[in-house]
Amino acid sequence: MRMELIGLEAQVLGDGPYAGIAGIVVDETRNTFLIEGEGRERMVPKKGVEFQFVHRGQSAVIRGSEIMHRPEDRIKKIR
Repeated sequence: MRMELIGLEAQVLGDGPYAGIAGIVVDETRNTFLIEGEGRERMVPKKGVEFQFVHRGQSAVIRGSEIMHRPEDRIKKIR
């Protein structure tokens, strides 16, 4: 996942304490996403959480532990 995630629609999947949080990613750090939805912002940890991102009508499901990098490092990373 070598693209910018800020601005994408995101939803937290699964049945944990963050399940069902959905909205637009407004900020990202190495360990968290800030998701704005339903009139409020929620900080969601990447570790142990599965996310669904939507970009141009296509969706991708990604485990947060797979993208636990600073955003600028993840974008530059070569596979």
